[in-house]
Amino acid sequence: MPSKEPPRRRVPGPARRPPAQSSARPGQRSGSRPPRQGQRPAPRRVRLSNPRPRLRLVSLGLTLVMLAFVVRLLQVQAVDASAYAAKAEKNRYLSHKLSAERGEITDRAGVALAISVDAHDITADPKMFTLEDSKSPNAPEQAAALLAPILGKEPAELAEKLRKPGSRYAVLARRQTPQVWNQIKDLKGVYAEKAAADKRRGGPGANVLAGVFQEPSSRRVYPNGDLAAGILGFVNAANRGGGGIESMLDETLAGKDGTITYAQSGGRRVPTATSSEVRAVPGSDVELTIDRDIQWAAQKAIEDQVRKSKADRGYVIVQNTRTGEVLAMANAPGYDPNDLGRAGTFPLGNAALQDAYEPGSTAKVMSMAAVLEEKKATAATHVVVPNRLHRGDRLFKDDIDHPTWYLTLNGVLAKSSNIGTILATGQLGENQPEANKVLHSYLRKFGIGRPTGLGYPGETPGILAKPQDWSTSQQYTIPFGQGLSVNAVQAASVYSTIANGGVRIEPTLVRGTKGPDGRFTPAAEPDRTRVVSEKTAKTLATMLESVVDDEEGTGTKARIPGYRVAGKTGTANRVDPELGVYKGYTASFAGFAPADDPQITVYCAIQNPTKGSYFGGQICGPIYQQVMEFALKTLQVPPTGKGPARLPVTFEPGE
Repeated sequence: MPSKEPPRRRVPGPARRPPAQSSARPGQRSGSRPPRQGQRPAPRRVRLSNPRPRLRLVSLGLTLVMLAFVVRLLQVQAVDASAYAAKAEKNRYLSHKLSAERGEITDRAGVALAISVDAHDITADPKMFTLEDSKSPNAPEQAAALLAPILGKEPAELAEKLRKPGSRYAVLARRQTPQVWNQIKDLKGVYAEKAAADKRRGGPGANVLAGVFQEPSSRRVYPNGDLAAGILGFVNAANRGGGGIESMLDETLAGKDGTITYAQSGGRRVPTATSSEVRAVPGSDVELTIDRDIQWAAQKAIEDQVRKSKADRGYVIVQNTRTGEVLAMANAPGYDPNDLGRAGTFPLGNAALQDAYEPGSTAKVMSMAAVLEEKKATAATHVVVPNRLHRGDRLFKDDIDHPTWYLTLNGVLAKSSNIGTILATGQLGENQPEANKVLHSYLRKFGIGRPTGLGYPGETPGILAKPQDWSTSQQYTIPFGQGLSVNAVQAASVYSTIANGGVRIEPTLVRGTKGPDGRFTPAAEPDRTRVVSEKTAKTLATMLESVVDDEEGTGTKARIPGYRVAGKTGTANRVDPELGVYKGYTASFAGFAPADDPQITVYCAIQNPTKGSYFGGQICGPIYQQVMEFALKTLQVPPTGKGPARLPVTFEPGE
């Protein structure tokens, strides 16, 4: 039977509403219905304003901003391009001086007396110590505290240099040894490692020594310490000559500095960037006439005697009589130019050239030269010497009281008689003023009252008044060496003139220079001036032998076995430079050897000896003997083998 299908259920849909009848009121749109009672009215639709004005305003603002950028860009890249480029280059590129290597100073054999060694200028970039670069608020103070003990500077001084605003370069210390730079470099390495480790842990990585650097430089060294310091001088903090030969020939020794300009970043040189360099020209070497060994002997001898006599100071000059070359110029006390800080209050000069003092009886040889050259007397001329001599407003005497002496002119020199010298020089003119003029002319020829010719800085020419200005006492004291003043080199040159046959040769200290190319240029030949005839010079040399060889002479302590020695003692009243009055004595001795074939002159003077003897023959005679003997042996000068002439010193009354 066919199954019956269940009836389908009709799902009801939304009820259809019959179309509403139009009930619109007049003026009301069709389709709009008034709200039913209790129903909320539909919200009104809001109409937005026109957006175009706002868009125009935003566009105008953006245009103005872009215009400002364009104007600035044009200013930087076109109008002020060169100025900004120059400023960038200035900040990027650094220029440093390349110091020229200073020339050496050597003795006559090429032995170094002053040399330059490698050193380092310790520098810094202050910008790298700012908070922005160093990442440390007190980087200058920290760095200064670390560097001060190494550089020997005050921390405050270093910190001030490191804080210098707007600077990219500061010199912390000049001419430091390689050991000092190595200490700083090691310390920089330690702080660099600490900074790197701190940065890995997320810290700022501050390194207060990153801005410390070095520049190659040189430092002056004097290998022999205080030997010849008075001659050499020293180099000051600016690496310029501060005295002596270092100052006198500074331009020759210094050379010409160069410059290097390179790009840098963070205080380091950029190796791939361009750089420019003007190379430094090394200075020339200077070869002196000094013999180091003779200088050492002279310096030791004068130092020992100055200390023993408790004197203010002393000097010894050794000169080649035939060339005028100074073989030694020793001062005592001296100083070490390697350590000027310990020199004390003693002047860092050369007293042998810078001290002016009254020479005393060593000057009598010039008076005798004038008398002999003017043919007013001979070595054998008789001179009666009383115990006292009245001249002008003064009463003159000799060093010792004595009965009337009957001396030859040779004896006057041998016994160093002041009265005999006054009597002899009085014969130079028809009256005393005329005699004064003649004597003055000879003193000038011997080089008194004028520069020696060395050109040495600070040298004194001495004092020699014009003859018409000589006081009543001066016209009688100048003949025996009081009332005029000299320096030690002038005094030595007088005896070299006599030893050289009466021809004065200007003293010289420099033999020549050797340039960077190795070429040696000898110094100019010194001037030569004939002062007295060869005959007069030989007579004087023989008379000076009597001072040393004759038992009546005052210089017997200067004898040298095997050699004929000519010399003269001096004991002068000394003017105290502080009080301006006579106080104390100047003891001296001058001479040459061999007397019959002169080759070497030695002069010694000691100022204000206060212990023991103050006579020149007693304290300077032995120095002369010691230094002269050493010089003769060093230069291999053989004895002549001849005996002394032994001119008479006295005569018998009535002869």
